[in-house]
Amino acid sequence: MSKEKTKQQFFCESCGAQSLRWEGRCGACGAWNSIKEFRPARSVPGTHPRGFSHPVVPQLLSEVQQNAAQRMVGMGSELNRVLGGGLTPGSVALVAGDPGIGKSTLLMETLAGFSQSWPVLYVSGEESLEQLRQRADRLGVSGERFPVLMENRLEAVIQAVEVAQPEVLVVDSIQTMASESSPSAAGTVSQVRECAGRLIHLAKTRNMAVFLVGHVTKDGQIAGPRVLEHMVDTVLYFEGERGHDYRILRAVKNRFGPSNEIGVFEMCQSGLREVTNPSELFLSERIRGATGSVVFPGIEGTRPVLVEIQSLVAPSVFPQPRRNTLGWDPNRLAMLTAVLEKRLGLGFFNHDIFLNVAGGFRITEPAADLAVAASLFGSLKNLSLGSGLVVVGEVGLGGEVRAVSHVATRLREAAKLGFDRAILPEKCMKTIADVPKMELAAVSSVEEMIQKLP
Repeated sequence: MSKEKTKQQFFCESCGAQSLRWEGRCGACGAWNSIKEFRPARSVPGTHPRGFSHPVVPQLLSEVQQNAAQRMVGMGSELNRVLGGGLTPGSVALVAGDPGIGKSTLLMETLAGFSQSWPVLYVSGEESLEQLRQRADRLGVSGERFPVLMENRLEAVIQAVEVAQPEVLVVDSIQTMASESSPSAAGTVSQVRECAGRLIHLAKTRNMAVFLVGHVTKDGQIAGPRVLEHMVDTVLYFEGERGHDYRILRAVKNRFGPSNEIGVFEMCQSGLREVTNPSELFLSERIRGATGSVVFPGIEGTRPVLVEIQSLVAPSVFPQPRRNTLGWDPNRLAMLTAVLEKRLGLGFFNHDIFLNVAGGFRITEPAADLAVAASLFGSLKNLSLGSGLVVVGEVGLGGEVRAVSHVATRLREAAKLGFDRAILPEKCMKTIADVPKMELAAVSSVEEMIQKLP
């Protein structure tokens, strides 16, 4: 009896691109040593039919019945905010983060909150049941309505779902799951794609919400094929610095809500504690009147967050001065220093520049350009810019200050925390109402901004 031959296939573990042969470097994403070989599983009779017994007929969009199911609101307001108002039945969320950052702790506390109103199931492929019990005791989680399962086989997990009938499922993690229909090892491209696809199909057919925990690479990207992020409904990154107690849950994709919301948590001995006012957390250790220190009113999703930008400009003894940044794009720092040298004649070419967003926070919006420019000027001239000042605005290559969004929301949050003066783009003055107890200084260029500094 002849054996069925399977054709070799090669896939990139970073982006999922297919290749005809093994190569040292992926031609699609440029990653090195990411091309892996796998052999597809042989078809089992009855599982993958070549034809369909019933014809497939498209349906008019107007005839599709809308699902009136409401969102499942958990006990944590921060997670509800990131998810867009609660957990949507039938949705699949991928939670990724560095090892030991607290992903399992977050999901155990989240599932414990949902278990008070809905049936749940926690599947762990990394920890034993005794380890799960130890974490639950440390977090104060009652196990009366909290079923757990230690399993790596996908078929066994699906069978457990059929028995337990949960409405919220956590799989920790997707890289440890393996399906019997694929001969490759767990964590490979084929296994991650196969397991994720079947779990997503299970979630949609049963209208069950699913949380998938994903590992990350050394570059901070989600391990496995890039297509995994396209398959799920929501992608959440759990971020934080080892030297700080706070954690940030950031949504980078959300089909049921805004994709730029954040939730702030503080890691305590008894678990994660929600931070309702992150601005106070990031400014709690600020030294008032320090040179090179400027407060920037940022926006993360719909939430205003005030953070401190610190800079240190010192004469350099090296032929090429250093430019180090923490929490900000180094390319924008290079652009700003060039603009300040060209428009203001500031001599940064022979100075080292160290820029830090205090507390380990990461700023991605260009609205912080003007605050960074003010911080660099204050550090270079050894000037204190005042403890009650906030600065916001985008800087162009011509030295002009461009308008930013949600200025009124930013300034109201600053006024609430006791700030009494703000420097902002001139074009934003028409879009904001009067902010009580705040002096507003409108500028149109970096030259005007320097003149209006204390």
